[in-house]
Amino acid sequence: MENLISLVNKIQRACTALGDHGEATALPTLWDSLPSIAVVGGQSSGKSSVLESVVGKDFLPRGSGIVTRRPLVLQLHKIEEGSREYAEFLHVPRKRFTDFAAVRNEIQEETDRETGRTKQISTVPIHLSIYSPNVVNLTLVDLPGLTKIAVEGQSDSIVQDIENMVRSYIEKPNCIILAISPANQDLATSDAIKISREVDPTGERTIGVLTKIDLMDKGTDAVEILEGRAFKLKFPWIGVVNRSQQDINKNVDMIAARRREREYFASTPEYGHLAHRMGSEHLAKMLSKHLETVIKSKIPGIQSLISKTIAELEFELARLGKPAAIDAGGKLYAIMEICRTFDQIFKEHLDGIRPGGDKIYNVFDNLLPAALKRLQFDKQLSMENIRKLVMEADGYQPHLIAPEQGYRRLIESSLTTIRGPAVAAVDAVHSMLKDLVHKAIGETLELRQYPGLRVEVSNAANESLERMREESRKATLLLVDMESSYLTVDFFRRLPQDVDKGGNPTHSIFDRYNESYLRRIGTTILSYVNMVCATLRHSIPKSIVYCQVREAKRTLLDHFFTDLGKMGSMRLSSLLNEDPALMERRTALAKRLELYRSAQDEIDAVARSK
Repeated sequence: MENLISLVNKIQRACTALGDHGEATALPTLWDSLPSIAVVGGQSSGKSSVLESVVGKDFLPRGSGIVTRRPLVLQLHKIEEGSREYAEFLHVPRKRFTDFAAVRNEIQEETDRETGRTKQISTVPIHLSIYSPNVVNLTLVDLPGLTKIAVEGQSDSIVQDIENMVRSYIEKPNCIILAISPANQDLATSDAIKISREVDPTGERTIGVLTKIDLMDKGTDAVEILEGRAFKLKFPWIGVVNRSQQDINKNVDMIAARRREREYFASTPEYGHLAHRMGSEHLAKMLSKHLETVIKSKIPGIQSLISKTIAELEFELARLGKPAAIDAGGKLYAIMEICRTFDQIFKEHLDGIRPGGDKIYNVFDNLLPAALKRLQFDKQLSMENIRKLVMEADGYQPHLIAPEQGYRRLIESSLTTIRGPAVAAVDAVHSMLKDLVHKAIGETLELRQYPGLRVEVSNAANESLERMREESRKATLLLVDMESSYLTVDFFRRLPQDVDKGGNPTHSIFDRYNESYLRRIGTTILSYVNMVCATLRHSIPKSIVYCQVREAKRTLLDHFFTDLGKMGSMRLSSLLNEDPALMERRTALAKRLELYRSAQDEIDAVARSK
């Protein structure tokens, strides 16, 4: 099962390298789903000494006050016996440290690079991997020591800042809390126990470690705590005896220190019956075994998260699109395919597969009829204007039966007002077609990938729509002008009958210009104009659809395709230039997807072998 912990370590390193540690996403990150152990304790509680005892090496900075000022993610990897020990930092790739004094210096220097040479802290972790035949496979996160007061050079918020940082790790349900408490202080005042109990009140995730047992006052011991009678946790307390400052100054190695530790517990009468589960060696083995157990229990959840994340990454990569082709032919083909995709989406909007095309019908069914209905002919058909145009049309010789020329002039001047609603309908449809082009461009995922091509396609489509609008205006206005140039004869063949109903046409010329006569002329003309409006209400939409909608479906990008065939390789390449940020994101997502797929295969293999 050591392979399982090694696998988790590998996944955690890969997650960190790809920036998948702590990143805010819709799903929890893979890092957060993997069990880890956070080391928590007050300043000078012996945290560093415990970690060094577990590793078996001096590698952590030492000093008074706050020494650990950034989280240290420590991954231990057991290698073959006889192999040389070494360490690697994530921020110094491909460099192996075989001198652990140099490891200590690098931790200190990397801390200073982030925080400056002050006593401030940072939440940005340092990632350190140690490879040794003398360690167990394990991942530990060493956190800054909890403190109660700020010292000189620290901000007033340092106490709360450290506590918030510690909580951000130990609040995670997959985090195992290694709570370090010194035996020579009252356990009731232990910072580690206090904060652990707040986030893990049942003690299910907390492992208590008692340090400095050998420094307790004479006549006192820690038996009640170690036996779980003074403060009970789910897991038995483990006592350790760290090296003294004198031992550290004399460079007493860890092998000798561990031997002394074993001898202390075995030879001290109070702890003899507990010696088999005391000491840093037992702590390391117990942590490794417990981590294995937790990882086993979390495998189904990890598998589920990986599957969901893979699907999310695949969807995002598909949305970003594939990288551009290299050769000119491939680029031309890619551009043509993207344009066809855009054109198809545009047509789907018009055909009702996607929303938007119904707004064009609203122009024909509501806006145009309403505009025609609102037309006012008061000026053209006022009594004064009718009298004026009829008399002018008669010239020197008054009309005999009906003032035909006067009718024509009055009808022509009235029908001219229809040009306004006709052009407005053309422009309204043009505006809606432009909106659909904009929507189709936004919905063509590949065009998001290539800003240059997106601009060109948008410009080409809008230029085509502008040409279609001009043709549609001409055709629609021709419909109106046709109605003015040739009047419907059948309508006027009824005119003498209408005149007879109103009076005898043989009356004198002066009678014919009376108000009643002129009003009948105005009523007749208004009826004719209304008939023409009813006709145009149906013919104008046909003209607009033929000249704009139908043409947009058929030839929207034809001019662009013609120009495309004349472009050289460099020009084609410029159209497929991607946003550098998008290219970086695609590369990062591809690497992350590769990581998750690899993790899925390996974890599935482990799950099958259980």
